[in-house]
This record gives sequence, structure tokens and C-alpha cells, in this order.
Amino acid sequence: MDIRHTFGNNLKHYRTQANMSQAALAVKMGIDRAHVSAMERGQQNVTIVTLWHVAQALDVEPAVLLKEIGSS
Repeated sequence: MDIRHTFGNNLKHYRTQANMSQAALAVKMGIDRAHVSAMERGQQNVTIVTLWHVAQALDVEPAVLLKEIGSS
């Protein structure tokens, strides 16, 4: 699977688990909601800094956002 899609799927999973809308996450990160949407759809090559900001906003470790679901 493309790492952008893995990241996007994990982003959406942890965002919904946190009961947070795309708009709320965008506000927390200081970005546009459309950018969150594009990340979730795997259409963005996120930087390591963005990865860090997403992890901080969702209170998860950055590594979990890159791990394929079902892998150990």
C-alpha cells in the first residue's frame, strides 16, 4: 500500500477515534480543513513536521500514523 494512503487511513482512524471533525483537527493544527481532507485521501506528501503536528494534535505517537493496520 502507498504510504500516503496508509498515513491517510490512520489519520482518519485516530481522528474519528478522538471524536474530532476534520475542521476541528484543522483548527488545532492551524491548517485548512481541505488540507486534512487531502491528507486523509492520500493526496498529500506530508513533511515530517506535518506528521509530528498531526501526532501531537491527535495525542498519538508519530510511528502509529505510518504503520499498516494489521502489521506488527
